[in-house]
Amino acid sequence: MQNVSCPSCGAPVGFRSHASVMAVCEFCRATVVKDAGAVQDLGKMSEVLEDYSRVQVGTAGVLAGRSFTVIGRIQLRYDAGMWNEWYLLFDDGTDGWLGDTSGQYVLTTKRELAPGWPAFEAIKVTRQYDIGFGPYVASDKRVARCSGGQGELPFRVGEGWEARVADFRRGPSFATLDYSDGDTPLLYAGTAVTLEGLKCQLLRDDEQIKASAGRYRGKVDLLQCPSCGSSIRYLPGLATQCVCPSCATPLDASSPRTEVLRKGEQHERVPFTLSLGANAKIGAVDYRVLGLMRRESNEGDTWSEYLLYSTQGPFFWLVETDEGWSRSDVMDDWPTPPLPAMGRVQVDNVDYERTWVYQARVVYAAGAFNWRVAAGDMVHVAEYEHGQGGLAAEHTAEELTWSRSTPVALDQVRAWFKLPAPAKAMKGAEGASTGRDIAWKTLLWIFGLNFIPLVFNFGATLAWILVGTVALFLPLLLAPEK
Repeated sequence: MQNVSCPSCGAPVGFRSHASVMAVCEFCRATVVKDAGAVQDLGKMSEVLEDYSRVQVGTAGVLAGRSFTVIGRIQLRYDAGMWNEWYLLFDDGTDGWLGDTSGQYVLTTKRELAPGWPAFEAIKVTRQYDIGFGPYVASDKRVARCSGGQGELPFRVGEGWEARVADFRRGPSFATLDYSDGDTPLLYAGTAVTLEGLKCQLLRDDEQIKASAGRYRGKVDLLQCPSCGSSIRYLPGLATQCVCPSCATPLDASSPRTEVLRKGEQHERVPFTLSLGANAKIGAVDYRVLGLMRRESNEGDTWSEYLLYSTQGPFFWLVETDEGWSRSDVMDDWPTPPLPAMGRVQVDNVDYERTWVYQARVVYAAGAFNWRVAAGDMVHVAEYEHGQGGLAAEHTAEELTWSRSTPVALDQVRAWFKLPAPAKAMKGAEGASTGRDIAWKTLLWIFGLNFIPLVFNFGATLAWILVGTVALFLPLLLAPEK
């Protein structure tokens, strides 16, 4: 490790990697650049938003038998959200990156760029490209801005620095073409991973996350809407985009000063089965409802979606339709082929047939989300089915995602959220009949059918009718109503 003194405050700054060219002073936030024989102060680096990521500088893990340590991070923001890039130093002296987006991770290392790579402007999401490893589908394309950093980094970066990147996927494999330094990109390739699969140590625990999430030195998680003054129950951090439930104003709460993105459009309040902030116990893990959405298709169908989050796992959605409930998880291992235009795709050697293709529009949104959402947002959807399982490909001009859904019983949802059972039908409610109503109606029918025998042989017939009626209906008439 090379130790230098911060040119701004004099505190020690360590460089563990020979590839690191800059570091952020932990004491004064100065950007310290390591040049030949000298160090320079390039000014203050913005603080990173402490989010719900379990990773931190100092986290260690193992990839394919190679140990690594997290030594730095940059945060990148784009128009609809943000993500973390953690800089890794392997024990053999090589480096890599751990991309961290809403609890999903990809680990990549730098590779040699093969001929035939596409120009940044020519890349179209959902199309296939050969980037040196065979055909990959373009899954993401955007220009992002650096909003903060910490620790060591292998290149000079500061507030306002822009990254032009395009991501590609095939199965669990992942690749990025980085055009930040010019028209000729840098290639990084790797695979989707989990923190458990990397055997990570020194991760932040729940208490550390809850104590720091969203804080820029003292920031709290109770947000007052700048537009109407209503209080918003808000979980800051990765869920940095909010929609006020009272006035529908979209808010950007990813900086110390909450900003109104635009005036909220007036919408009728939409009823939801689950409420914002509702807590659920799913298995042994605690989840919380962060956001609510009502969407509709271009064919007129409507449904509700609930964004759930836990510090122990990634975001996932509960979807409520007229046909029931389902759980939808964003996929790390994509189908083959991963193209939404295909009539059939395969996952785990199982074929899924395409059943629906439509456009979905956000009708109403409230709460906090891990990307910027507003009423009117449109997305193209292709759905696939196999038995009770389903897949969905959703894409815009900037992003393609695949998710897998599984049905969830209504009783299971009630148990997770401790919802009360629905009230049973009462007498006279919406035409429902109780057992006692049926008994009296049946008794009247019996007397009606026996009216003629009663006229001609009143005494004998009446006695037998009374005996039979008492035997058949006395237990029901004496029982309490249900």
